[in-house]
Amino acid sequence: MKTKGWLAAFAAFALILAACGDGDAADDDGDTGETTTTTQAPTTTTQAPTTTTTTEPAPMVGSAELPIQVLFVPSVSAEEIIAGGELLDQTLTDATGLEFEVSVATSYAATLEEMCSARDRTIGFIPAQGYVLASDLCGVEIVLKSERFGYDVYWAQFIVPRDSEVDSIDDLAGLKWAYVDATSTSGFLVPSGIFANQDIEIGESFEAGSHDGVARAVYNGEADFGTTFYSPYTDVDGVAVWDGDLTNADVPDSSECAVVAEGAEEGRFGAGDLVCGDVEVRDARRNIRSEAPDVIQNVKIIGLSDPIPNDGMAFSPDFPDDLQTIIVDAMLAFAADDPDGFETAFDAYSWDNVLPTDDSEFDSIRALLQALGYSLADFTG
Repeated sequence: MKTKGWLAAFAAFALILAACGDGDAADDDGDTGETTTTTQAPTTTTQAPTTTTTTEPAPMVGSAELPIQVLFVPSVSAEEIIAGGELLDQTLTDATGLEFEVSVATSYAATLEEMCSARDRTIGFIPAQGYVLASDLCGVEIVLKSERFGYDVYWAQFIVPRDSEVDSIDDLAGLKWAYVDATSTSGFLVPSGIFANQDIEIGESFEAGSHDGVARAVYNGEADFGTTFYSPYTDVDGVAVWDGDLTNADVPDSSECAVVAEGAEEGRFGAGDLVCGDVEVRDARRNIRSEAPDVIQNVKIIGLSDPIPNDGMAFSPDFPDDLQTIIVDAMLAFAADDPDGFETAFDAYSWDNVLPTDDSEFDSIRALLQALGYSLADFTG
């Protein structure tokens, strides 16, 4: 209707112009019975001065005027992420000469939306589900995947209060669920697939906002169960010693768990580590160890999912190819040449290395999203 109205108005305007033109012609050419003498006025032409316009060149991606945006998802506290992100920022700047700006998005979905909006200058450290959604939405490309404790995969874990009578995933029907975020792979997508596959109808559910938040909700009795990431417990040398049994993933002895104090015995676990006997806890429960050092005594694991592709480093769809190559090389060199510094930079995510990857490694997640009927619209509102 708007188009027709515009055309009609344009036609009417054209008729008015035509009518005015005809009237002027009749006045000039009509027969009035009088003789008209026309005198041609002399024509004077003045040359307009030449104006020179100077156009400022557009700022280059990676310059101080247009820094590269480095986005982290809020899977743990923003303070922890930013602390490591500042080290990453400085390391990459020193290695590449480029300028970066590190931030933690308000949600997983906000990270993906920003990557699709700032198409030529955004790097995202995102989980598998987030990558698949952003890839399908606007062509975000993943090039590196993380490695934790020798694993390039991780798991979704189901946690409940240790005094709960729930002992398996099958027992969760009708119970109150705390999940991380609707775009969290281990905290929402994979558990949702398990529930659908096993015909488990859960009760009330709520978004806790982070893996910390889920562990905290279960610890405080705000939820009957929660879902977070699982990484295997390790020995004093950081080597995973879990036997791979999905139904028996908890630490061997929860009664001896404590946070290592300052001045711990040299050669043993470091200050601040959450240790149970001879092993260190590496799953999401450890994220609240400062406020709840007895979290393992009070929260148990009842089961795990099948392996999930690790999170990784992805680039927005129009990111310059030459800069992408420089940054990827710098990341690989950082992990290889300064492993301690790399682990410090990614301590919030427990990354200890990065490896090349490509889209095909995430086909299982894409298939799960399609099977459940999810798209980005379901997570952005």
